[in-house]
Amino acid sequence: MVKVGSSSLTTSAGGLDADRVDALVDTLVTSRGNGAKEIVLVSSGAIAAGLSPLGLRRRPRDLARQQAAASVGQGLLMARYTASFARYGIRVGQVLLTSDDTSRRAHYRNAYRTLDQLLAMGALPVVNENDTVATDEIRFGDNDRLAALVAHLVRADLLLLLSDVDALYDGDPSTPGTSRIAEVRGAKDLDGVSIGSAGKAGVGTGGMVTKVEAARIAAAAGIPVVLTSASRAADALAARPVGTYFHRTGRRSAGRLLWLAHASTPLGALTLDDGAVRAVVERHSSLLPAGIAAVEGDFSAGDPVELRDTAGTPVARGLVSFDAKEIPRLIGRSTRDLARELGPAYEREVVHRDDLVLLR
Repeated sequence: MVKVGSSSLTTSAGGLDADRVDALVDTLVTSRGNGAKEIVLVSSGAIAAGLSPLGLRRRPRDLARQQAAASVGQGLLMARYTASFARYGIRVGQVLLTSDDTSRRAHYRNAYRTLDQLLAMGALPVVNENDTVATDEIRFGDNDRLAALVAHLVRADLLLLLSDVDALYDGDPSTPGTSRIAEVRGAKDLDGVSIGSAGKAGVGTGGMVTKVEAARIAAAAGIPVVLTSASRAADALAARPVGTYFHRTGRRSAGRLLWLAHASTPLGALTLDDGAVRAVVERHSSLLPAGIAAVEGDFSAGDPVELRDTAGTPVARGLVSFDAKEIPRLIGRSTRDLARELGPAYEREVVHRDDLVLLR
């Protein structure tokens, strides 16, 4: 899994840099032929590529103009990748995702099947957030996090995060005396490290903060990460000691739960009584109507909701089985009583344990 940022593909004024795209493609094709048999590319750059053609001097702040720029730029980005990979006889497939597409069970399976089939047919998937239609409620927010989650989805052996900086440093890389951090084995290795918040080019949304967070997500899911610059991509893919290497800190978990924890936005909340909190957190049980004390928000069955204790602290997140308007009459009641009064469809969990992830 390779993720490349806008600053590595475009000029600071917006617009694609064909030479940079070709250089990246050359590197990926060479690596693909030298042992990295399957590569998935998560590519930023759609909004940045659309700036110049629309006469925009900088990335707009409002969502509507960002979506307009993405609409123009995504086509240009894919056309450039298609032409560049075609030099080697390689076809590419575009995969556009929003967090809503990946936190729901059926959508998650569809995303996995599409990526799996593209790889099986010898195509190279190019993934990006669907900026054209994504709203604030269903956005990943940055492609670094998207890359970490897609890496887990496709069971990647390595996540390579490419930036305009060659590694993670213990301070501002431009300041004399700062040193490259060669390895990160856990959170303690980053204690006291000052991490910048923006890239140099100013055309993307990420920066070192989002890359470190993406590395944390992937490493916790059992995927090692290398963070380096696009110019060192060939060395990284050849396993040479460049950039910063994030060691695995956990094991692979159920895929959808990772998406639910890191890619979903709760559309409401359920307050649990003390017994329900213990059942969900300690016994990993499903949430039953009898354990609910209160409900808030406007959500539909299948939407992500937050589960809170009586103090208002989030303890879990899950996909709810009922609409918000249905839940008040379920609160505090047993499923048996509900089935007797309302029918067999109500003899079920409000949040099933298979659709629930703990937050603490």
